[in-house]
Amino acid sequence: MILWRRELALAWAGGGGPLLACGFFLTLTVLVPLTVGAAPEALTPLSGGIAWLALALASTLSLERLFERDHEDGALDLIALGPAPLELVVLAKAKAQWLAVGLPLALTAPVAAIALGLPVTLAPLAAATALVGALGFALTGALGAALALGSRRGGLLIAVVVLPLYIPPVVFGAGALARAGQGADPWPAAALLGAYVLFAGAITPVAGAAAIRNALD
Repeated sequence: MILWRRELALAWAGGGGPLLACGFFLTLTVLVPLTVGAAPEALTPLSGGIAWLALALASTLSLERLFERDHEDGALDLIALGPAPLELVVLAKAKAQWLAVGLPLALTAPVAAIALGLPVTLAPLAAATALVGALGFALTGALGAALALGSRRGGLLIAVVVLPLYIPPVVFGAGALARAGQGADPWPAAALLGAYVLFAGAITPVAGAAAIRNALD
């Protein structure tokens, strides 16, 4: 609990918490109508996909400092020598990232999608799937941050690692909104999104801890 509270405080302290990510998210939402046109018939079919793409990109902004900050000041070495296993450390950082950045982004996603033409009745589904997807982004992002630990171009390496892994949740989340908008059952796509999050939750602690140990050796 102490470790998680520390990570949550650091996540909020770094760069103003979610303000940068939410600002980036809303900026992308404003720019899209300027490029494809503001006609509802052009924006509405794309609203869910655009919102999910913006959510994925905004989720990467604060990943570079997730482990690098502790690595630079030596705190990560002390944490590795402490009683908590590194797998738990990775999960604590991912959970803090989700609550500090993913949760505000998930609450912003329905507003952005509605502004792009998504029916208001789909706002609860957009918020729920964005909340689950943001957890998947945080878990996958924590893995990418651990793999990039100690590299000179950490931010670029993280983007190269995590953005391809963000494609499935973007497809599943946008697919759920698209199916709901067409009157079809959105839950098969939502179930695939949940399966992705469960898989990321199983892989990230083990792989992330191994990457940290390799960086510290």
